[in-house]
Amino acid sequence: MLNIKERFNDKKILIWGYGREGKSTESFLKAHCSPKSIDIFEGKRDGFDEESYDIIFKSPGIVMLEDNDRFTSQTEIFLECFRDQTVGITGTKGKSTTSAMLAKVLSDCTERNVILLGNIGLPCLDRYDDIDSDSIVVFEMSCHQLVNTKVSPHIAVLLNLYEEHLDYYGTMEAYFGAKKNITLHQHEGDRLFVGDNVPEVETAAGVTVINTEEVGEYILKIPGEHNYINAEFVYRIAQDVFGADGEDIKRSMAQFEGLPHRLQYIGENKGIRFYDDSISTIPHATIAALTALPDTDTVLIGGMDRGIDYDELISYIKTHPGVKYIFAYETGKRIYDEVSSCPECYYEEDLEAAVKLAVDLTTPGRICLLSPAAASYGYFKNFEHRGEMFKQYALKV
Repeated sequence: MLNIKERFNDKKILIWGYGREGKSTESFLKAHCSPKSIDIFEGKRDGFDEESYDIIFKSPGIVMLEDNDRFTSQTEIFLECFRDQTVGITGTKGKSTTSAMLAKVLSDCTERNVILLGNIGLPCLDRYDDIDSDSIVVFEMSCHQLVNTKVSPHIAVLLNLYEEHLDYYGTMEAYFGAKKNITLHQHEGDRLFVGDNVPEVETAAGVTVINTEEVGEYILKIPGEHNYINAEFVYRIAQDVFGADGEDIKRSMAQFEGLPHRLQYIGENKGIRFYDDSISTIPHATIAALTALPDTDTVLIGGMDRGIDYDELISYIKTHPGVKYIFAYETGKRIYDEVSSCPECYYEEDLEAAVKLAVDLTTPGRICLLSPAAASYGYFKNFEHRGEMFKQYALKV
């Protein structure tokens, strides 16, 4: 295990990026170490002298794809301390739900202290003092957290791989390269659970491929075939790695309520049932949402354009005319231009206008679904903000 004090005492440290994680890093270093200095920088890389620092903490949102031993991150430091007791979970879609479900199951089915970390909660080093030798850490890991990480968790989970974040990585190869770090540095005796749509990756770990066509029978409160696949990962990890009883696992999963902004029922207004799937940022997620909620009458699509391929969604829209499609923003306009000749396709300038139109078009008793197939940035602070604004518009219109 890494000796934190030895690593950072008397070192000149730069924190590059001062959002939630940057502030957390500063607090952690001041509480646990005695660095020679801690500087904060927000801006482009050419705005500071790298040679002036012993260690540079890079925040996850900053683009830097090449490896450089002077740079590190909260994720890397955390794994250097706790990799042997960490289950790391990544994938284009489903990682938050799978992480939260697994944490609940392990809490219910083992007698150990289970800590849920990652984008789903607090920055990982905020929980440093809560972890003891018997703790299990379930760590939801984004590609941005993994991109330069040189340590992999003892148990790695790579759920799936779809086109995403091309504005950051440029190519699918670079994006997959970031995701692969969850297993590239595993050791013999480690485990990798991987979905069957993920390309083969070189690893020293024992590999278990989850066949998404052959999932077990589970009773879940959360809708969608994709969530049964998430449940299969949870079941296999809890049983195969931690020895939990199969029936106990199923009982625990049946009680899992799901997470906000993920096919979340938010209420009824004017006889219309509204569902928030603001987490949907790729075409596959929107198609999965429509499949999970077959009573959908109107769906709201569109957001920031990151250059991903929408052919799959365009094809779906052209072959599923029973839904009213309302588009907005950059990607909404892009998709609308391809499907405007189809029946029941509409374009509005923003989410508020799209919701107003949806209320006029949706048959009472049926569903209006927000599932944007695009990022929220440029229009909202994040996907949570987008979901909250959808709820506000939907229930007050």
